[in-house]
Amino acid sequence: MKIILLILLPLTILMSTINSKLFLEGNNSKNIQEEKIINDFKKLVEQKSIPLNKVQDKEILIYMIYPGSQISDYWRRSKISFEKRLKELNIKYKLVDYFFDSSKNKREDIYLYNALQDSTDYIIFTLDAKKHIKFIETILSKDKPKLILQNITKPIKGLAKQPLIYDGFDHNIGSVILAKEYLKRVGGSGKYGILYGTVGYVSTQRGDSFKEYINENSNLKLADSYYTGFNKAKAKETTKDLLDNHKDINFIYACSTDIALGAVEVLEERGLIGKVLVNGWGGGSAELKSIQERKLNFTVMRINDDNGVAMAEAIKLDISNNSNKIPQVYSGDFKLITQETDKFQLLKIKEKAFRYSGL
Repeated sequence: MKIILLILLPLTILMSTINSKLFLEGNNSKNIQEEKIINDFKKLVEQKSIPLNKVQDKEILIYMIYPGSQISDYWRRSKISFEKRLKELNIKYKLVDYFFDSSKNKREDIYLYNALQDSTDYIIFTLDAKKHIKFIETILSKDKPKLILQNITKPIKGLAKQPLIYDGFDHNIGSVILAKEYLKRVGGSGKYGILYGTVGYVSTQRGDSFKEYINENSNLKLADSYYTGFNKAKAKETTKDLLDNHKDINFIYACSTDIALGAVEVLEERGLIGKVLVNGWGGGSAELKSIQERKLNFTVMRINDDNGVAMAEAIKLDISNNSNKIPQVYSGDFKLITQETDKFQLLKIKEKAFRYSGL
């Protein structure tokens, strides 16, 4: 029997100890064979499911430790798409899940310890604080469980061996899409602010890559930046401070949904909607609603459900003895959504992005 442990944790790596230098660029695979594996796997994710043709003796046990207490519905949709694809693939499983508020509950190591008491074959994990590097190294030092790292698309340097797959949406790519849209709208001069999340991996990948692109391609000046902890209330406080100190600011770059919606509320209170631009990050339901209401200006929308499907398909390939068909990295696609996006076009994008988790 194979047992799968699924753990999805918040990304809050301390940048003083874990930063972008820890990661390899891209998937570090340029040869034709790997490109074929990537393309074939992408087709597998996008197409209709093909059920497992192997008989399971017993159901798979899945543990999910999940930062689901956010306005963003990314994690909840990921769970739904993962489960529905597993069912379509005719994979027998049992799911035990934990939902927690990452800003209040930092004892995910206890959940991990409890889950590891089972004889697991797979762990699906995502990088958090420095201590989780040790967890990852411990897992990879053994023949089993095998490891899937979710919501990370840059392989980690220095590991004795790499995980079965890295799965998610490339934060750098999404941030550059947003940077290009800002330059298109405001030109090459002016001032802006950045609202980071937690001091960690996501903030580095989303915020710093955005800042670097702006610096290299314009004369825009960074007026100020703040860490909000991916917390809407904190984002509101920092937005007020930013606006008080820099009244001539052109836009606010937000690193997450909760941050963006907090900033929008302050802009609305001060009559600055449309005068100071603000972006979303991820394109979940709350962001799309805000764009429809002409409050949030635009967002980079993940084709959300593909990441859950990719995890299910990777598991299927591995238990079918086809792990050689799993790419090192699966990175899902983005779409830029603005207030000007045609309603019919947006519906089509939503039908694709939320094909399992629902509109």
